[in-house]
Amino acid sequence: MRQENNTQVLTVVQMRAAEAALIARGASVESLMVLAGRGAGAYVDRIAATRTVTVLCGPGNNGGDGYVIAQYLRALGVPVCVIAPLPPKTGAASAARAAYGGEIIDGTPATLPRGDVLVDCLFGSGLSRPIDSEVFALLTGLCERHHYAIAIDVPSGVDADSGAALNPEMPQFDLTIALGAWKHAHFAMPSAPLMGDLRLVDIGCAAMPDAAHLLQAPHLGTPAPDAHKYRRGLLTIVGGAMPGATLLSAFAARHAGAGYLRLIAGADPGPVPHDLVVSHDRPDQVLADKRIAAVLVGPGLGRDGIARERLHAALAAGFPTVVDADALMLLRPGRIIGAVTILTPHEGELAALERAFGLRGDGLKRDRALKLAAASGAVVVAKGPDTVIAAPDGRLIIAPRASTWLSVAGTGDVLAGIVASRLAVSKDALRAAAEGVWLHGQAAQIAGPAFAASDLADAVRLAVRGAL
Repeated sequence: MRQENNTQVLTVVQMRAAEAALIARGASVESLMVLAGRGAGAYVDRIAATRTVTVLCGPGNNGGDGYVIAQYLRALGVPVCVIAPLPPKTGAASAARAAYGGEIIDGTPATLPRGDVLVDCLFGSGLSRPIDSEVFALLTGLCERHHYAIAIDVPSGVDADSGAALNPEMPQFDLTIALGAWKHAHFAMPSAPLMGDLRLVDIGCAAMPDAAHLLQAPHLGTPAPDAHKYRRGLLTIVGGAMPGATLLSAFAARHAGAGYLRLIAGADPGPVPHDLVVSHDRPDQVLADKRIAAVLVGPGLGRDGIARERLHAALAAGFPTVVDADALMLLRPGRIIGAVTILTPHEGELAALERAFGLRGDGLKRDRALKLAAASGAVVVAKGPDTVIAAPDGRLIIAPRASTWLSVAGTGDVLAGIVASRLAVSKDALRAAAEGVWLHGQAAQIAGPAFAASDLADAVRLAVRGAL
């Protein structure tokens, strides 16, 4: 996994610290504003071409960025209108306004223009309270009067740390240009879908301690010249009462890299591919094989007494284990005997695990995942439309928005199979979780619209090919 500085996902406090570090090395607030504004202006110019641009400037440094953007576009000959309902309140914003050579209007209803491209620089990432109703009405009115809307850093009215919408009925943006670093709101529900496409302007921020990082495309590589099925990883899946979910996991795992796949069947799985080895022996007998690299338990397991016994056998074997689905609902701290390595809960399962581990089920999703990772000693993939991956040591990976077509039954089973297969290959829990989530998202893109979980599993092979 690449951990470059431009993959950082920062809180507001971390972003301010990053800017302070740049200033300590000789930059100024004004120079950083110019750097960020011109970088954003270049994106706006490519979108606007010769079309008219309206820049809405607020009183803070986000508004200052807007004045820089407007001046950059004006110098290129782009038709620009600047609306500033409030005067600047910072020195840098005042300087940027003074440097802008064009007309500025106050944004009264009689003066609201219609145009092609709107650039929202009203409020930036530091906003933590709702926007005044009159000013918010100005923003929404301008969005309605323009064909294309761009937000600078985050859309005005969004909490940059939580992704919460501070004002009701937020407008939809076509593009959001992050300044300096990604913010958590760019990927967190409920506001992430409002952002449109995402772009980043790099201003040279150094790596910040404890920063989250955006999930990156992995480089999987090809098998070694001397590879064989066991060296590539023997994955054992513990099935249960509902073989359909188990088989979805197995089919996905077949394509995700493991060299040998074995299924300990619960109920009769019916016809299976010839390369899937099915065992009807007792789980503890099969799991005595020391060649096993990783175990997956949960998809199709059930929640009765037999399921509990099969989960106990999987955990007692002591191999790196992915715990998913029903197994998450049965998991208890005292039952963790072996190397439980990755937990993959959706929201309901996350809440159940929090209760089991005595954790408070409130707060931001990323914080909840980190607390569960620390309490369980496992990497936690808190999945959903805003998936986060948390490690027990505090590392946090934020997944970008994935296809909304993933909202269909069985896609979680596919994810579990991919992650377990990657765990069998690398034996590294955080790496396997990140690779699995990325491949899952790519497979969804390849599968296209209106896919079923089995189509998603089939697309995993092509997703792997794209990461070689």
